[in-house]
Amino acid sequence: MSLDNDVSSRVFTLANLVSVIRLMAIPVFLYLVIEDRLLAAFILLVAAVLTDFVDGLIARRMNQITRLGQFLDPFADRLFIAATVVALAIQGVVPWWFVVAVMLRDALLGVGGIVMSRFGHGTLPVKWWGKVATFGLLFVLPLFLLSVMVTEHVSTSVGQTLMAIAWPIAVVAVALYWVVGFSYLFDAIRLAKEVTRESGESSDRVNPSNEGV
Repeated sequence: MSLDNDVSSRVFTLANLVSVIRLMAIPVFLYLVIEDRLLAAFILLVAAVLTDFVDGLIARRMNQITRLGQFLDPFADRLFIAATVVALAIQGVVPWWFVVAVMLRDALLGVGGIVMSRFGHGTLPVKWWGKVATFGLLFVLPLFLLSVMVTEHVSTSVGQTLMAIAWPIAVVAVALYWVVGFSYLFDAIRLAKEVTRESGESSDRVNPSNEGV
C-alpha cells in the first residue's frame, strides 16, 4: 500500500495539537532565557524535545498521520532549534557563527520547499539521517544550557566538562544538518526536472508538430 494512502487531510488531531503546543512554547522559552530564568527554560526545552517524540508516536499509534502534521512537526522542530540557538547566543553560550550556520541551513531547506510547492509536490520524504541530525541538535542544545547552569550553581569544572562534551556533538550535528539540507535541495531540484520533462512530453503528445502541413 502506498504511504500516501495512509496520510489523511485531517487537521484536528492529538498529534497536531502537540506540535501546536510546541510552537506556542517558543516565545515562552525565549522570554525565560531573556529573563535569565535558565532552570525554567531548561525544563521547558527538555519538555519540548520530548514532545517531538510524543507527537510522532501518537500519529503512528493512533493512525493520525496527516498532511498538516508532516509539515507542522518538522517546522516546529526547526523553529525551536532556531529560537534556542539565538537564545544561547544572547546568553553568550554559543558564538553567533553557530547561529548563522544553523539558520542558513534552514533557509536552504526553505528554498527546497519553495521548489517543491512550485511544481505541485508536498513535503519530501523524511530521511533517517535527517532525523539523526535533528535529534543531535535537540539533544545538544539542552546540554549547552545545562552546562551554563552547572557552571554557575554547582561546579565550574563539571560545567566545563559538559561544555567540552557538547561542542563536538554540536559540530557533527550541524555538519550532518547541512549535508541533509543539500540532499533535500537536490531531491527537490531532481523532482522539479522530472515534472518539467514529463510536462514537456505530455505537451508534445497533445500538440503534435504541424510540420509539413
